[in-house]
Amino acid sequence: MFWHIFLLVSGVKLLFIPAYRSTDFEVHRNWLAITHSLPLSRWYYEKTSEWTLDYPPFFAYFEWLLSQVAKSFDPRMLDVKNLNYASEQTIVFQRFSVIVTDVIYALGVRRCLRALSAGNVNPTRSLLIGGALLLGNAGLLMVDHIHFQYNGFLFGVLLLSIGALMENRPLQSALLFAVLLNLKHIFMYVAPVYVVYLLRFYCLRDFTVGRAAVKLIKLVTIVLGVCLLSFGPFYEHIPQVLSRLFPFKRGLTHAYWAPNFWALYNTADKALAVALGKVTKASSTGGLVQTFDHTVLPSITPGVTFALTGLAMVPVLLKLCTLKPSTSSVSLGRSFARAIVLCGCTSFLFGWHVHEKAILMVLIPLTLLAIANQHDARWAVFLGIVAHYSLFPLLFKPELTLVKICLHALYTAVSVLLLKLIHRATFFRTVEFLYLAGFPVLCVYENIVHDAIGLRERLPFLPLLLTSVYCAVGVLYFWVSYQVSFLTTNGGEMSTEKKKTK
Repeated sequence: MFWHIFLLVSGVKLLFIPAYRSTDFEVHRNWLAITHSLPLSRWYYEKTSEWTLDYPPFFAYFEWLLSQVAKSFDPRMLDVKNLNYASEQTIVFQRFSVIVTDVIYALGVRRCLRALSAGNVNPTRSLLIGGALLLGNAGLLMVDHIHFQYNGFLFGVLLLSIGALMENRPLQSALLFAVLLNLKHIFMYVAPVYVVYLLRFYCLRDFTVGRAAVKLIKLVTIVLGVCLLSFGPFYEHIPQVLSRLFPFKRGLTHAYWAPNFWALYNTADKALAVALGKVTKASSTGGLVQTFDHTVLPSITPGVTFALTGLAMVPVLLKLCTLKPSTSSVSLGRSFARAIVLCGCTSFLFGWHVHEKAILMVLIPLTLLAIANQHDARWAVFLGIVAHYSLFPLLFKPELTLVKICLHALYTAVSVLLLKLIHRATFFRTVEFLYLAGFPVLCVYENIVHDAIGLRERLPFLPLLLTSVYCAVGVLYFWVSYQVSFLTTNGGEMSTEKKKTK
């Protein structure tokens, strides 16, 4: 039945083949062309298109593999100078490539759910409900199969790594995560959790100096071996590769502000500037990817965001260190996954130039945890509502308005019904319910009222700003509340039990 769900969801994805495609569609077509038609030494120098190759080498190799199939569909898509090429064959190939590589995501989901369901009274039900919620995630449908990206494939590798850890296979987990980092470096957001966990519960478990040294050497060898395979062929071009991977000149926030702390900070700066009668610069709300200075509040540098992110992660990492090594692998794995959620959310809130799509790095592992724990289920529903709405600006075409609203509403309803089948609990407190009830109001204003009162020309960015700010409040509330729970219990493991004893 799990694979039946996968096939059913894949059928839904097929319906989106002719849908709107973002610039990411051309980005990946260009990468296919670069890796297929140019020698490896020129991959990270090519700049005919503005969409230059800026993912780590393993993803470049992935694009090269896809290009070997793509040439059978339409070889013209593999011409570097053929910018914005989108023949029918090209569209079909690229859309299908995302759907087919989602098999990796399905394997990761299945592995984690099987590990989490071990010992459950009804493991089959948990596997099916978890499969439905994760395989049919509305955010992935919007971002990967309408907007266009390969997040499902990447999250599949992450879940395979988490599943290996829950099965007490730390070296395999480290290998898979090292591969993931060399596919997309944004997963550095959660790398500190892996470092702390593997040192504490693999290298230093049953500690003796000799045994710990051997284990550490094994870990280092695996990670360095993967990095050597990835970056080795580019050893003469490492500075150029790194300059592409870390373009700090893109500014503090993306064109559409991700709903994080900096969206609130930018808004506060605008509000203070208006209150003080100062002239504000339009660069921060002009929809451009660039650096800008704040008008009233101190301007933020990359160093500030790195320091703030690192400091905010420290309590979670310290708590992870204090968990007892004698705890079962599955229980430790759940605490590890919660630390992934928190550190991913910390990076999303305080990181430099965060993309709105990065919220899925928080939501996917949280949804996984929701199957086994009532407390996690509550937050998965709450954050799911916030996160999926925050992705709406990606699908800005008027013909997609009904599609994205229906996707959001249907997924939310299914999530609540299925998770109540498992946990039979009330999910929201009054303040949370009132906050979530504001989303329909916000949606009506953005799609109907804003134009009706004639503000589209005068304040075109206002609907995006409202979405960013309102969703940022919810993400920040989740982060604080979930972190308090993690820090004041046994890594989140006691949350459900405490509720049952009241």
